[in-house]
Amino acid sequence: MPYDAVKMKDWQISEAAEKNMPTPDEWREKLGLQKDELIPFGRLGRVDFLKVMKRLEKKKDGKYIEVTAITPTPLGEGKSTTSCGLMEGMGKLGLNVGGSLRQPSGGPTMNIKGTAAGGGNALLIPMTEFSMGLTGDINDIMNAHNLAMVALTARMQHERNYNDEQLKRLTRMKRLEIDPTRVEMGWIIDYCAQSLRNIVIGLGGRQDGFTMQSRFGIAVSSELMAILSIVRDLADLRKRMGEITVAFNKGGKPVTTGDLEVDGAMTAWMRNTINPTMLCTAEYQPCFVHAGPFANIAVGQSSIIADRVGLKLFDYHVTESGFGADIGFEKFWNVKCRNSGLTPHVSVLTTTIRALKMHGGGPKVVAGIALDPAYTKENLKLLETGIPNMVHHINTIRKSGMNPVVCINCFHTDTKAEIALVRKYAEEAGARCAVSEHWAKGGEGAIELAEAVKEACESKPKFKFLYPMEMKLRERVEKIAKTVYGASGVSWTPEAEAKAKMLEGDSKFDDFATMMVKTHLSLSHDPALKGVPKGWTLPIRDVLIYSGAKFLCPCAGTISLMPGTSSDPAFRRVDVDVKTGKVRGLF
Repeated sequence: MPYDAVKMKDWQISEAAEKNMPTPDEWREKLGLQKDELIPFGRLGRVDFLKVMKRLEKKKDGKYIEVTAITPTPLGEGKSTTSCGLMEGMGKLGLNVGGSLRQPSGGPTMNIKGTAAGGGNALLIPMTEFSMGLTGDINDIMNAHNLAMVALTARMQHERNYNDEQLKRLTRMKRLEIDPTRVEMGWIIDYCAQSLRNIVIGLGGRQDGFTMQSRFGIAVSSELMAILSIVRDLADLRKRMGEITVAFNKGGKPVTTGDLEVDGAMTAWMRNTINPTMLCTAEYQPCFVHAGPFANIAVGQSSIIADRVGLKLFDYHVTESGFGADIGFEKFWNVKCRNSGLTPHVSVLTTTIRALKMHGGGPKVVAGIALDPAYTKENLKLLETGIPNMVHHINTIRKSGMNPVVCINCFHTDTKAEIALVRKYAEEAGARCAVSEHWAKGGEGAIELAEAVKEACESKPKFKFLYPMEMKLRERVEKIAKTVYGASGVSWTPEAEAKAKMLEGDSKFDDFATMMVKTHLSLSHDPALKGVPKGWTLPIRDVLIYSGAKFLCPCAGTISLMPGTSSDPAFRRVDVDVKTGKVRGLF
């Protein structure tokens, strides 16, 4: 029986469901794992990725299902909730189903957004562990990342303090001649801490470091997190760990983690992060949690490793892409699938009537402020005006050759006439469409969605990439901007174009992925432009280089790698019951 999602908080539903959550031994039996393939970790377990893949390397993969969304409101439209609900619905059909989701960052969890565990009866459990560090992967990434900065800043201090002979005798190091004005990395912490965006380090005497400007980013924005999400195995991780550009020298050449001889120790910190962690939905469908990269500068998905394991263990494997289909799905399509070599079958487009009304010209939606009545009362005209945004995303999915399924993530304020209107336009655009009430009813409320997805999986996809790897960077950006975003063209600042030409002329960047950076709140670069903007140009102001992840990130507008904490953060409501030791107040 589903829990009363209206009266109960998410953490209360999680706590109730956890009473019957399978133990690691029960999961091992249920999934057919060998004794040494599931590593116990408290009441959770980590799957030994290398052992499972070696044993099942010849087993046929299951069906590969991706979940994305229309351009969202600032509230989000429920991709994680839909992913959990879909797994629960397919479970109700008696199917062998599982999935993979990203690990949430402590920053959003303790800020206005809250955790990313889904919601209502479509929830990932145990919620407390999921939301607060899980098995320590993010902590390991922070240690490895910050160790690189320790190595860099110590090296800069020693090169300043010693002459060549002393440097060689005392440190056994050659001089790298690091340019303090071209340090590419900063430090990381897993909170939204705007006061750390721009800092000065090394104040004091000559033994107190090298004085220079520096910065902090949030932990999930680290290139190491981006790398974890796209590696295929431990050997791939170790290789990339030595290729990260930390700074440039005074001659303009990159200084890498390998040059600093810190890459081996960084890999040692991250050795355990290679194994996905086993959680489950509130109805006990297995779900891996692995990696949590920024959806702007990185792929914004759970890991390739989790998907590879899931496709061996499950007949149907569900994975989620961050942000709307213009960002998350595009990166899944052209970056993640290219790196993984996996062929997806279905893309589920999470859609809400409230978001479509916003795209139709509805009042501004602000997180933390009650919705305007326009979003909770029937308004077919407003809804119909916003529906082109959904149709645009359906067309994007169809260009990949994948089968689109529109999921109307249903709210209790949605009317039958509004639902019928969305269904009509979705089907006319060539998509299957299903109404799902997974938040309120769990798997029972997602049966229509599960049946639509199962049916779509039976149609063989004609999967194809948007562009070949041989295409030059500026041509790729133009292709993505026009085909996926609907732009009329692309403009480059002189600095960005010069950088792009340099990258195009160097063959070592030929196999780097194109990782677009723009707002998720609009198809365009401007978050204020809703619906399907026409007659606009995508402005590129810079191209970021992530040499370990092998990403080139063309930036449309500014981006901060350190979010700020709001005036009414979630941590004000989080506490511990001193009698039971249980965490209260997580969303």
